[in-house]
Amino acid sequence: MSGAAWAVVVGAALLLVLVAVLWASRTAALGRRVGSFGCLVGDRPDGPWARGVAQYGATCLYWWRRASLLPRPAQVWTRAGITVLERHVLEGEGASAGVVVRCRVTPERQGTAREVHLRMSPEAYAGFTSWIEATPSRVGTVI
Repeated sequence: MSGAAWAVVVGAALLLVLVAVLWASRTAALGRRVGSFGCLVGDRPDGPWARGVAQYGATCLYWWRRASLLPRPAQVWTRAGITVLERHVLEGEGASAGVVVRCRVTPERQGTAREVHLRMSPEAYAGFTSWIEATPSRVGTVI
């Protein structure tokens, strides 16, 4: 192999290592954030599912795709624009257990509302519903 070919092989290997390190660092950082939890997103209750990490914010729910290097969230939904329409508890052990939640969500940039399915652990669902219910309400509304 010539010197130029070795340089290309070594450069490609270094690039792959750099991408792997960046991805691992991003994934670890997202998982350590306060208010973050593992959350799968799908358009239907049976998937296909996109793996990711969601995080509660003061006014929005942020969702980052797991298989991405982008520094910004893939989805941002306003807290007041999330409505839980239905939930279904999945029986099973380990990764097969969880809760599938059908929600109507409004994107942060005031797009049209749409339905999504969120799959999360039972503990994450308890936190999710508490976060939604703790939304500041207007004076004079009845809860």
